[in-house]
Amino acid sequence: MPSHLSADRPAAQPPGRGSVDALISQTRRLKGEVDAVRRDSEEVGSDHPRERWQRALYDLALHQLDDLDEHLAQLRDGPLPTAAAPEAPRPAQGSLLSRVGSAEWNLLTDEASWSGELYRILGRDPAAPPLTLDELPSLVVDEDRPKLTAMVTDCLVDARPIDGEFRIARRAGDVRTVHMMGEPVLDTDGSTASMWAVLRDVSELRRSQRVVSETRDSLHHRQDAAQSEHRLAVELQEAVLPPRRGSLRLPHRGARALDLASSHVPASTRTLIGGDWYDALELTDGETLLSVGDLTGQGVGVTSNMTMLLGAVRGMAMAGAQPGQVMAWLNQLLDATVQPALGSAVCCRYRPANRTLVWAQAGHPAPLLFRDGTGRVLDAPDGVLLGATSGAVYGQAEEILRVGDLLLLHTDGLVPGHTGSAAANLLLGLAPRLAGSRTAEDCVRTVVQEFGEGEREDNACVLVAKVVS
Repeated sequence: MPSHLSADRPAAQPPGRGSVDALISQTRRLKGEVDAVRRDSEEVGSDHPRERWQRALYDLALHQLDDLDEHLAQLRDGPLPTAAAPEAPRPAQGSLLSRVGSAEWNLLTDEASWSGELYRILGRDPAAPPLTLDELPSLVVDEDRPKLTAMVTDCLVDARPIDGEFRIARRAGDVRTVHMMGEPVLDTDGSTASMWAVLRDVSELRRSQRVVSETRDSLHHRQDAAQSEHRLAVELQEAVLPPRRGSLRLPHRGARALDLASSHVPASTRTLIGGDWYDALELTDGETLLSVGDLTGQGVGVTSNMTMLLGAVRGMAMAGAQPGQVMAWLNQLLDATVQPALGSAVCCRYRPANRTLVWAQAGHPAPLLFRDGTGRVLDAPDGVLLGATSGAVYGQAEEILRVGDLLLLHTDGLVPGHTGSAAANLLLGLAPRLAGSRTAEDCVRTVVQEFGEGEREDNACVLVAKVVS
């Protein structure tokens, strides 16, 4: 906006009607395209903070395009009549920016001239005389009067343009936010002869901008909360689980019977840590506990339940409970919790004295046994989903192992897009490659390279035990 306007400068010529009509057409075309994109991107019934923020931004953009359309039409049609013509049309309902009002204050005669729209913006009676510059602050809320006074003083004394906002209290009792832009008009000797200004009501615009800001803040808060919950869930798992990947070193009193390795395979998205677990524990009788499992859900609550359940498995096994009994007691434990959860698990005890594996399952993939370059699924004993049937009885099976055998335990979701027998067949297809692996850690690395490095929706765990003596 140019500064230091002269009182005798020629009036600006209105723009050509055709050029403004072209701008109006472009605006309306853009408005239609934005509305189409908004409809295409909306998820029906979604109330996620990100969706609310996007809707608020689309609404704000469409409202602003509506107002641009309206202002261009005003530019094409010319200024509204003055206050003496109260029949002038009102702005469109729901507009963020009302039609612009204008005013001029003559400092030499102390006269003021307001457009009819300015009366509407300020909530004044069109039959009343316009307020002078000295009277104008009486409309402004107390906190904003110093701001208006400073803007007017800078304009009149230092010939600075006015560009600022303040709030007005209208006679109807509502408070509106007004944006004012103005300049001094200088006489021939360089003194300020008058001041003119345009004012518009930006209350709805600021409200819509606050909605965008609040929904963005809500989204950021939710993201921060999710990240904090994710970190806490990870810390809970790390506090109770063996190392998340690599070789598992168990304290042992005699020759090592099993070479153990494991890995937690995270989802490729920022999914919260779920209730997946794996565990290996040397028991007081010289046997080794091996277990994997999961609980439905994700987040700190599920991870907390998982740590409780894992602690229960360890305690029962240390007390001498066999895998089938452990499954039955776990079922009772989950059924008795305040928020019962469904889960699945495999629990194994390995007896090194006779290389016998005793195991039971509850709705979980059975262990895979690799021997001499081939693999198979162990014959499953009877078992149901943990937490599904109160008082369920779980069978258990035994398998005699040999030196060099490889046992693979895993949670559902290890093979993306496949479960049950389909996932087992794909894992068994790794038998020739696993046969050439020297250690359990090499085997885990092969499995993770094959199934853990692409896009995946679920977390998963894998535990490998190789019989070494």
